[in-house]
Amino acid sequence: MRVLTMDDVIAAVKGGSVYACGGGGWVDHGLQIGGAAVSIGKPKLASVDEIPDDAIIVTTSAIGAPAGTDWEMLGVDYIKAVQLLMDHYDGKVYGVMTPQNGMSSSINGWLPAAALDLVVVDATGDIRAHPTGKMGSLGLGNSTEYETIQVVVGGKRSTGSYIELVVKGTPAKTSSILRTASDMSGGFIAAARHPLPAGYIKKHAAIGGVSKAIELGKAILEVEGKGGDAVIETICKQTNGRVIATGSVQSIDVRYSGAFDIGTISIKAGQTTYKIHVMNEHMAVDDDKGTRHATYPDVITTINAENGLPVSVGHLKVGMNIAIFHIDKKYLPLSSSVTDRSVYPEVEQALGIDLVSYAFA
Repeated sequence: MRVLTMDDVIAAVKGGSVYACGGGGWVDHGLQIGGAAVSIGKPKLASVDEIPDDAIIVTTSAIGAPAGTDWEMLGVDYIKAVQLLMDHYDGKVYGVMTPQNGMSSSINGWLPAAALDLVVVDATGDIRAHPTGKMGSLGLGNSTEYETIQVVVGGKRSTGSYIELVVKGTPAKTSSILRTASDMSGGFIAAARHPLPAGYIKKHAAIGGVSKAIELGKAILEVEGKGGDAVIETICKQTNGRVIATGSVQSIDVRYSGAFDIGTISIKAGQTTYKIHVMNEHMAVDDDKGTRHATYPDVITTINAENGLPVSVGHLKVGMNIAIFHIDKKYLPLSSSVTDRSVYPEVEQALGIDLVSYAFA
């Protein structure tokens, strides 16, 4: 185990922003929460090999739509969510893990870990960010056998939209309740869920997901002063990624619905127009000839070509010069979450496109 520092916070946010795939929270929020974690305590990052199989691990996350504007999520909300789960769990919680990487979600559990004397597990429910809780639930998203505890905490106190909610039941029946609570609280909310033994995590998670984000972030920081081309080249080299195309944002047709940002983004590169399908995150890329270039669980990230900074869905603007970055899934550690066919239909229905036949090709 090693103690996480502010340098790790900065690197995790930098690298996590690439794996965010247009979602995964916000840079400022990640730096704020991560900074608080290393200020109030000494959160430790533990590899799965350092954790006993029977130690209980809890997934800590934020649920909602990154483009939402009416939310309020404080550091204490992350801590309270984990504390409430521990209060309602008949056993001892050993550590926390994140369901995904992202601009802030790479460090979801660092603050509760520091405050409650838990370890941060170097594993993720998905190496990249994803729209639904089921896609980070370690293969349990549609389970009707495993009984879970799920907790959400957050919302604007000034408008009376603050919520604390604890639900017990199967993941298949309780996950949608959390999404509804997120919408009611203003669009984003802190969550803790799925107490599971480390032995299960070792078999079903994307192992090393957090350290991969930190390592990528450190590589980016070394070349940031050299311009966008140098940063993008470094990201490609570090991840086995590639740039599908670089061009100008032509249109953004993304709407907020039920704590999701859903729609499309069009980018014109030369004579070809690329369409990115969005459900909180970038889920697929097609061109105007009908060719599919990337599909979840591939990493698909929009990067500002001028400075090499990943740009989230909510910050893309018409006229921006954007590189469409892609890491093929064969270069990624894949968890049971994303190899579970049952988590795809609701996303396919929302987007109106096929994902499964490409994701499982």
